[in-house]
Amino acid sequence: MTSTETSSAPVSLSTDHSRATADGAHSHAPVGGAVQGSRADRVASFDLGVIGVPSGREEEWRFSPVSRLAPLFAENLANADGVTVEPAPEVLVELVGREDARLGKAGVPGDRTAVTAWNAFTKATVVTVPKGVQASAVTRINVSGVADQAEASHILIKAEPLSESVIVLDHRGDALLNESVEIVAEEGSHLTVVSVQDWNEGAVHASTQRITLDRDATVKHVVVTFGGDVVRITPDAEFVGEGAEVEMVGLYFADENQHQEHRLFVDHAVPRCKSRVTYKGALQGEGSHAVWVGDVLIRANAEGTDTYELNRNLILTDGGRADSVPNLEIETGLIEGAGHASATGRFDDEQLFYLQARGIREADARRLVVRGFFAELIHEIGVPEVEERLLHSIDAELEKSMSVITGQDA
Repeated sequence: MTSTETSSAPVSLSTDHSRATADGAHSHAPVGGAVQGSRADRVASFDLGVIGVPSGREEEWRFSPVSRLAPLFAENLANADGVTVEPAPEVLVELVGREDARLGKAGVPGDRTAVTAWNAFTKATVVTVPKGVQASAVTRINVSGVADQAEASHILIKAEPLSESVIVLDHRGDALLNESVEIVAEEGSHLTVVSVQDWNEGAVHASTQRITLDRDATVKHVVVTFGGDVVRITPDAEFVGEGAEVEMVGLYFADENQHQEHRLFVDHAVPRCKSRVTYKGALQGEGSHAVWVGDVLIRANAEGTDTYELNRNLILTDGGRADSVPNLEIETGLIEGAGHASATGRFDDEQLFYLQARGIREADARRLVVRGFFAELIHEIGVPEVEERLLHSIDAELEKSMSVITGQDA
């Protein structure tokens, strides 16, 4: 059985994966859109001529502000120089040319920004966790850009067999950046990648993050999005070896006129793999727009698959819009479980009343409710510095809206 929930009621703060069951082949078309073919049939190519400039009418782009992203569709993007790495002692860092044989192994570009990013970069940053190494510290990849020039960057994160590491991709400052990130988890590796989008106001950022998981590998992929004008993150996870597991976690907070889009694809291409996707977002302010699209494909030979995806959106003020589209396509009935759920709701006034009735002022009560909404996922990040920074960012966002909501200082 699969489940899809849509609600205008207050959003539950719990995250329940217990309903991940399936009893047969199933295909779910996006609500409000035309029925599309199999996700497996999506055009993918390294050739710019194969994937054209989008008009905004395509399924892949129907929620996106293509006019604001248009500079990143160009063929002649400059090579970005704003990538620096602070590696753990055991981790290797290289700057290589695009002819390096390790590049381009984590899947094929599947949309216009992905293919232009691939064709534009001249130098790539390669971060390697050697075989059998357990990194003793977090590796930080710092990414910055410029406001007045469209750029492209390419990063490869490679976890060799039986290695274990945590890597943080930290995006800050100004940007007009088209980014491609390859994440290769080889046999038996354990990798956590946290991608933080904390851009300055006005930044435009598209990031394609393609993940491959070999036999018995585990990847936790975390996306945290707060800043920028337009941010579009497209993580793809493909299983290439049996027994692998991926956990994809996302938190986002869209403010006035911000567009934040997270469009995921999980490709269960081999048997006995497990995926869990949990994204939560909050919106406030006129013109705030959050988009979440979760595509899961279970191919005919992927017997024993176990998958579930969940999205929750909390709208704090008038003027915000959340689009949430879970898509689940199953080509075999011989699976452990599969399901999806989505809900969008307004701030729960009953929770607010309950807290205020116990002497908590409104600003603090709102902060507690929103922190509670995100709390479970924040603690799953696993990097204390990022968790604390995220809590501060949530508080700062709420401070912005309190004077509008209450008519007084927060």
